[in-house]
Amino acid sequence: MSGWDEGGVYYSDQAHSWRDGRGGTDDPEAAASRHSVLQKLKEFIRGFETDKNVFPYRESLVHNPKSLLVDMEDLDAFDPDLPSKLRSAPADYLPLFETAAAEVLVSLRSKVAGETGEMEDPITGDVQVLLTSREDPVSMRFLGAQYISKLVKIAGITIAASRTKAKATYVTLICKNCKNTRQVPCRPGLGGAIVPRSCDHTPQAGEDPCPLDPWIIVPDKSKYVDQQTLKLQENPEDVPTGELPRNILLSVDRHLVQTIVPGTRLTIMGIYSIYQAANSTASHKGAVAVRQPYIRVVGIEEANEANSRGPAAFMPEEIEEFKKFAAEPDVYKNICSKIAPSIFGHDDVKKAVACLLFGGSRKSLPDGVKLRGDINVLLLGDPSTAKSQFLKFVEKTAPVAVYTSGKGSSAAGLTASVIRDNSSREFYLEGGAMVLADGGVVCIDEFDKMRPEDRVAIHEAMEQQTISIAKAGITTVLNSRTSVLAAANPPSGRYDDLKTAQDNIDLQTTILSRFDLIFIVKDVRMYSQDKIIASHIIKLHASAGLASSDNKVSKEENWLKRYLQYCRTECHPRLSESASTLLQNNYVKIRQDMRQQANETGEAAAIPITVRQLEAIVRLSEALAKMKLSYVATEENVQEAIRLFTVSTMDAARSGISQQVNLTAEMANEIKQAETQIKRRIGIGNHISERRLIDDLTRMGMNDSIVRRALIIMHQRDEVEYKRERRLIFRKA
Repeated sequence: MSGWDEGGVYYSDQAHSWRDGRGGTDDPEAAASRHSVLQKLKEFIRGFETDKNVFPYRESLVHNPKSLLVDMEDLDAFDPDLPSKLRSAPADYLPLFETAAAEVLVSLRSKVAGETGEMEDPITGDVQVLLTSREDPVSMRFLGAQYISKLVKIAGITIAASRTKAKATYVTLICKNCKNTRQVPCRPGLGGAIVPRSCDHTPQAGEDPCPLDPWIIVPDKSKYVDQQTLKLQENPEDVPTGELPRNILLSVDRHLVQTIVPGTRLTIMGIYSIYQAANSTASHKGAVAVRQPYIRVVGIEEANEANSRGPAAFMPEEIEEFKKFAAEPDVYKNICSKIAPSIFGHDDVKKAVACLLFGGSRKSLPDGVKLRGDINVLLLGDPSTAKSQFLKFVEKTAPVAVYTSGKGSSAAGLTASVIRDNSSREFYLEGGAMVLADGGVVCIDEFDKMRPEDRVAIHEAMEQQTISIAKAGITTVLNSRTSVLAAANPPSGRYDDLKTAQDNIDLQTTILSRFDLIFIVKDVRMYSQDKIIASHIIKLHASAGLASSDNKVSKEENWLKRYLQYCRTECHPRLSESASTLLQNNYVKIRQDMRQQANETGEAAAIPITVRQLEAIVRLSEALAKMKLSYVATEENVQEAIRLFTVSTMDAARSGISQQVNLTAEMANEIKQAETQIKRRIGIGNHISERRLIDDLTRMGMNDSIVRRALIIMHQRDEVEYKRERRLIFRKA
């Protein structure tokens, strides 16, 4: 007997309200079926239960009266023809759904006393119905004419978001002759209103009849909702080889506005619609029937919670698990073993990468100065030492990460560029890699191949963590609170032990001092180690395709990602008293050693040790404390941080030959002879290939390492310079 008190027995509503003056539905059957669908939808919202006496949609309406998230699977379980109707004609049935939700909301609310003192229904606003479903998304390339005004589901990554605009839902018109008013509904999405040509007022005697097109729009009396357009681009992994990624316009309205920032991965449900492009090219001006497609969004899911910028919600049991993991004694070792498990060895690099992922704590001083908490790491060394693999791993694991390569990125692409919008002809900013990765990691490969003027653009982002821009009338400061993980090769391709540290690390001191840790990764040829590495790599190749371990690995990665995020949001450690004094003494000692070394060798170290390096050790100690979820960085954290710093940066600063390395008198003599021979070979302003010069001199009976050393010394004195990737030697005046 369900439904006997619904009051839907006698039914004679000729023009159903939701058609809104677009001409009533003459067909009574259509109206009746609409009414029955409305009743069904109301019944669904009111009476759908998941467990016994659990009504999810009623609950969520009461808690959040603005919007209602409906799962298509639930709708299907309730009544199988509703989803098919929604899929085939979403533009007709969604407004019906929203009406149903609003009516149910009114009936769920208790009555309130009106002005006259009588009890009347409370006035509720519109309810926005959002849909989700578990079906697979369609590829953007397959969206064709057969999908128009149907419900589609696509996945992608947002690349741009416009400003919020107000979109009229009802336009109020006034006749300029007889002051008659009427309301015209607007089509949702990017459509406009259809303004009637004539006024239906019958003129009295002696009155002018209304002319054609008498209506004037009254903007103040119209009703508006928020609207925003987004650009969605295909996920990079879905693009076929050698093709450009496609993008499509999305239009979101009401509560979905400003929930999405560029760079987020989304899966959206929407109505595939068309609109007349305003700035269609001259060739298309005459083609009335050619329209641009766009998608009107009716539901958004952020693809992976780990990538979204919003505060992540952690389940209590997850937090329990994290705390248990952090309480284990060897948590530091466990985390380091989870970092790039496919790479053998390089333990210190792994520890440094772990510190980079966790990061120190940002501090704001009372006078408004901000100290950065992000750790920057530079890996410098031979080819095939798994530098890029580290970068790729970090890109997968960090909550927000951007990977770029040195040659393929310009200053504007890394920081921000000013672009003119096609339709509105106004300038807007599009953030580059450093801005998109705000709160995450930027991985830059081939760091040495970048043009110097592009490398300068990163200086400010790496220390002050902002990017200032003054271009095309836009002056602004963007945040880029990112860590930088860079990989570079020495200028000659390999790390050359015969050269000084300065020649091997061919970067300026300004950028080097901004890196907290600088690792020199050498390809050491050692029998035992080569054997282990070879067996490790062959094992990897042999066991690569096993499907059973596949989801376990991704689960591990995801777990690490969640743990990282939890640590970064929850924990902001500070140094303890004893740790600070220990750190002070160590820093002073390091500076003293460097000064002594500079006095002995007579030249400054390639890598400067400045106050920035002291801050680097502070950040490292905080990151080590953060891994254990402890709020105080202890002495042992500081000692481990100093150890990491010593094996990386200090080691790099001492590496290579310095000039006065154990030169015996006869060696000095030989070098002098070699220099005179070189000067006789190359006249001032001439050049010769290095290979040929060394061959000639070795034929004369000189040792080739002596010749090389003589060349290095002459280069340091600026008597010769290298051209064409060090193949030619050019003698200066």
